[in-house]
Amino acid sequence: MERAAFLTTWREKKLRGVVVGISGTAGNAATRLEAYVTRTGMLAYGVLPEVEDLFQHQAREIERAKREALLHQIQRILHERVMHAPLYELGPLAGIGPRVAEAGVGLVPGFPYSAPFEDLRLK
Repeated sequence: MERAAFLTTWREKKLRGVVVGISGTAGNAATRLEAYVTRTGMLAYGVLPEVEDLFQHQAREIERAKREALLHQIQRILHERVMHAPLYELGPLAGIGPRVAEAGVGLVPGFPYSAPFEDLRLK
């Protein structure tokens, strides 16, 4: 199946079996959550009505602090109800050579790549 057909079939929820997909969506927390928690999200196969309502409410909210509080509330609900299942851990290659005094791997907690590059020190 070519990429366009695969993505269309996936978006229409016609694929059966186990499909592992990750979102490479850039942006703020709302844009990253949208694919997983809204009824129109490509990677959402079930939606909690209260989360959908909170998401729509934060999308209309003008004040930044209130939007942030609503997004934290969404994340708390998803975490408490265990609405996700981590199937694998991303483990990119990170080589450390003889010229590197301190690599950037692990300097940013939870970030799987070597970063920030400004903190990389050579011998």
